[in-house]
Amino acid sequence: MCGIAGWISFQHDLERELSTLTAMTDTMACRGPDAAGTWLSPHAALGHRRLAIIDLTGGVQPMVVETPDGPVAMTYSGEAYNFTELRDELRRRGHEFRTSSDTEVVLRGYLEWGQGIADRLNGMYALGIWDGRVDKLVLLRDRLGIKPLYYYPTADGVLFGSEAKALLAHPAVDPVVDTDGFRELFGFVKAPGRAVWAGMHEVKPGTMVTVDRSGLREHVYWRLEVAEHRDDTATTVAHVRELLEDSVARQLVADVPQCVLLSGGLDSSALTALAGRRLAAQGERARTFTVDFEQPDAFRPDELRGSQDAPFARAVVEHVGTDHHDIRLDHQALADPEVRLATVTARDLPFGFGEADNSLYLLFKAIRQHSTVALSGESADEIFGGYPWFHLPAVQQVPMFPWVTASGLGPRKHPTKLIDAELLLKTLDVPGYWAQRWNESVADIPVVDGEDAHERRMREFCHVHLTSLLGLLLDRKDRMSMAVGLEVRVPFCDHRLVEYVYNTPWAMKTFDGREKSLLRAAVRDVLPGSVVERAKALYPHTQQLAYVGQLQRQVGDLLSGDHQAVAFFDRAALTAAAGARPEAVDRDEREAFERVLDLAVWLDLYRPTVKIS
Repeated sequence: MCGIAGWISFQHDLERELSTLTAMTDTMACRGPDAAGTWLSPHAALGHRRLAIIDLTGGVQPMVVETPDGPVAMTYSGEAYNFTELRDELRRRGHEFRTSSDTEVVLRGYLEWGQGIADRLNGMYALGIWDGRVDKLVLLRDRLGIKPLYYYPTADGVLFGSEAKALLAHPAVDPVVDTDGFRELFGFVKAPGRAVWAGMHEVKPGTMVTVDRSGLREHVYWRLEVAEHRDDTATTVAHVRELLEDSVARQLVADVPQCVLLSGGLDSSALTALAGRRLAAQGERARTFTVDFEQPDAFRPDELRGSQDAPFARAVVEHVGTDHHDIRLDHQALADPEVRLATVTARDLPFGFGEADNSLYLLFKAIRQHSTVALSGESADEIFGGYPWFHLPAVQQVPMFPWVTASGLGPRKHPTKLIDAELLLKTLDVPGYWAQRWNESVADIPVVDGEDAHERRMREFCHVHLTSLLGLLLDRKDRMSMAVGLEVRVPFCDHRLVEYVYNTPWAMKTFDGREKSLLRAAVRDVLPGSVVERAKALYPHTQQLAYVGQLQRQVGDLLSGDHQAVAFFDRAALTAAAGARPEAVDRDEREAFERVLDLAVWLDLYRPTVKIS
């Protein structure tokens, strides 16, 4: 998986800047615990932290090919799942390989096809290539944005890295967050290309950025395209199964122990079943992990989580025959300030998912003791229309991000209760930000001939889930996993599957009258009936009141110490909630506790300059 960093300067000799490059690279040691490497030339300095997955001894980076016209060097994070086919083709074209790594395949693919390598890769990746033949940097990010990649233009070049902290380690970058950055933080809507930190950008998904002496240019090599869907329902279901089986097979290639994250929901259970069949054919047994929580009282279902995961996960384990492990977490571990520090550090930003970040981090930390690679069902809900709000007529009628509408939000409401209203509604104008982002997000979606208003709206909903909400979730998964050196792969994010399902009519996506009809039909034969029919349940959380009490005490400490984070919230309301009986704290107040605690850690850790006007 790895972490990458680099510095391009056309007016300075970077061969003297090893210490700065090393400082940038070392901020991502957790992403690459197995090895570190640097490469310097007069105008390019590349750094790399390695998590060894394929060719454990041969895939050392940065990787360099010396050509008669100058060196071509690459620092690369991720996996190219079609590297075997590409290597065979390159060999036929005369290339010789020193390693069996996918890294060398990607580098030699660039030597053969130049920037056209982007169109040939199937995988998750973020990379920087310095082409010393023409003094040009090529930054490339995968189609769905599974792997992060940031850059910061300078007066004479650019800085880049897998995480913002790598760029913040450079003396030219000041940790500043301005009004636009805070709108992004409070908006819960991912704007492609924005990095929150002033002056910093993300390479957008499906995009290549090139930098040479003439400046910086951006090239979109992939986007969601509209195409007529001609297959009938039976053919569509069969093709979804074919694409998913191929994606799972490709993503089970590794030279280290692997596993599957199993919640007992349709998505993860489908991956478990398909991976189990594939591995069984190779004489292997799938390993699975499920997270659960210490619950002193009986489970209490709510509108977001109607059932516990454990019984359904166990049914899949017995059906598939996996080597299964339950990871059970208690409230003390979840509320541990050191865990919150780790998750906020991993994100580089506050306002993540609070307890869900903490539990995911602890789950991944436990898994890392057994496996280095894990398959996850992330993105199935975005692709197949799995969230409840997709199917609410009242939400469908509103031209707005559906997860915003479904939260009951109006011009004076926000997903995080207790935030200072003056800041939220006037200074930041978050409702105006939502409206602007919605209009920008749907403006370029082509109109399909014969598409009625409802079909158009559902296409818009599918589009914004894949281009906005998915980015938030993939980033969370990447940060929490890489914080412990675990590579998480997402088979549902295979771009071929995404393209195909995106263009199926909404009526076909819901042909059985439920969410995720196509996926359910495609894997029905390999799953227990109880799992096939299970209703969607969101990621679980602890119901222990002792956890709420821990949050209240920690928020009380912030209030008594008059911490800077409190100024972003309604102090009186926060004080009242922190002093209430734990059983009287509602979901919104509990979420507000998570937000203010995350914000406090971030302010202490990064000490950003706040410029809100």
